[in-house]
Amino acid sequence: MPAQESLPKAPGYGRSTVGEVLTSSAAALGVPGFTNPLKIPSSRRICVVLVDGLGKALLAQRAAHAPFLRSVMTHPDSRMATLSASFPSTTVSSLTSLGTGVAPGQHGMVGYDVLDPAQDKVVNLLGGWDAGVDPLAWQPFPTIFERLRGKIPVATVSLPKFADSPMTRAALRGSEFTAATSPHARTAAAAELLTANENMLLYFYWSELDKAGHGHGCQSAAWEHQLEELDAAMKRLAAQLPSDTILLLTADHGMLDVPEHARIDFSAERELVAGVRHTAGEPRMVHLYLEPDAGDQVRDSLVEAWLRRYGKQAWVLTREQAVRAGYFGTVRPEVLGRIGDVLIAAREPIAFYDLRRVRSSAMEVVGQHGSLTKVEREVPLLQIPMSAASGRSGRRRG
Repeated sequence: MPAQESLPKAPGYGRSTVGEVLTSSAAALGVPGFTNPLKIPSSRRICVVLVDGLGKALLAQRAAHAPFLRSVMTHPDSRMATLSASFPSTTVSSLTSLGTGVAPGQHGMVGYDVLDPAQDKVVNLLGGWDAGVDPLAWQPFPTIFERLRGKIPVATVSLPKFADSPMTRAALRGSEFTAATSPHARTAAAAELLTANENMLLYFYWSELDKAGHGHGCQSAAWEHQLEELDAAMKRLAAQLPSDTILLLTADHGMLDVPEHARIDFSAERELVAGVRHTAGEPRMVHLYLEPDAGDQVRDSLVEAWLRRYGKQAWVLTREQAVRAGYFGTVRPEVLGRIGDVLIAAREPIAFYDLRRVRSSAMEVVGQHGSLTKVEREVPLLQIPMSAASGRSGRRRG
């Protein structure tokens, strides 16, 4: 089988990924049993804002549309770090790592949609959860919120539709959920909760940026508008929070735009689906599952076919290679079958679709993510000082 060259490093699970944000926050709040690899300062209250789709590169490139966040990045009291999304670089995997503190190979949320071996069918793990999949059985690890119960108040501020969704039950169960629709309502709710509690960990979810990116592209005016909305909300929130609060902004993945001509129906090329029983995943991180009786020769021929056709535009991996490289972290035996026998991870602005399985309208998505490129996997961890909202430095001057 052809050797795969130039593979990126695996995410730094346990050290520098989104999976360490809530665990480090719990440690910074003084709760025993948690470590703080991200070195978040000690505090009585911490608010973690998760912005869906805000990659570090995008924040830097479009900073002119986020004057408050741009000022924070140079503020003397702020801290900025670079984290890695989980793999795949998609909401399902990263949010579950955030919520549980474990890597995808443990929590089992290894893609937007993946094979459920027990049902021999592809199941969606985000908005179209399959009735035959129990969220608590599929993802059995306790969440950070569950581990904090009885030790410190924990709260979530998010859109009403996520209050009791299967994804929330799998990844983020266990907190006091406050539903709020508008940006103003969400910032007001977060400020009220944090002000009312002497100690608290609060999780604040912001979805609008990712939605604009998918629909219009992350280089679009619509995306710029949503970044401006986020910027205003963060300035408003920082001004409303108690002074002894740490406000952290991070993301689950980045994003890039895929031009229309580079959105490919791979199922139209017979050799790219030879021996394949199921296809799943993201268009930029495809899982290919072989027929049960397919041997190594069928798998190797499939890898060779993909390398010949798209080897300069994508990384082509077997399940064994991906696991050995550590992309999913340590993988539980129960999770192995959810990972494709062959994985196609885009390295150029290209996306792969199986139009036998998905509607042609799926190819209208502009902004995409899921793969191993820096723009997709690198996300910011920005500590926003309360003094930044007023332009003052909180440091004492001698």
